[in-house]
Amino acid sequence: MKTPSMITAIVALSVLPGCASITGQKTQAISVQTHTRGTQVVDAKCVLINDKGTWFLSTPGSIMVQKSYGDMSVKCEKTDMSPGMAYYQSKSNGGVWGNLLLGGVVGYAIDAGSGSGFDYPTLMTVEMGIIQAAPPKREEPKPASSQVMGGH
Repeated sequence: MKTPSMITAIVALSVLPGCASITGQKTQAISVQTHTRGTQVVDAKCVLINDKGTWFLSTPGSIMVQKSYGDMSVKCEKTDMSPGMAYYQSKSNGGVWGNLLLGGVVGYAIDAGSGSGFDYPTLMTVEMGIIQAAPPKREEPKPASSQVMGGH
């Protein structure tokens, strides 16, 4: 016969794969390409920035970045060409939803802070000569605050 603590342990171990901060990666490989009017631009120098760091590469190229809840900006420059800039949103992956369900707002906050619950597109394309406007800021879920109710 199974004891209650053994059943609890089995259930707890079976739900851990849903937790992005435990099973997910904090880094991600990203490839960057540059184009102008449909033609690939080679050897543009690009800077990728999010709230976790700054990375540099030449196009076409790939690099490992630290994932984040925040968006990634990519600015590319090449001599005798107008620079290009694009923004890419991080999107929640499956692990963050499991953690939100199991860990609530605290679990979500852990995944958002580490970046493991979010992914960027694996291919980012920057059109030279176009400076894309930054997307509006997303609002993070806020935990319910406890208020003290008082009378007059």
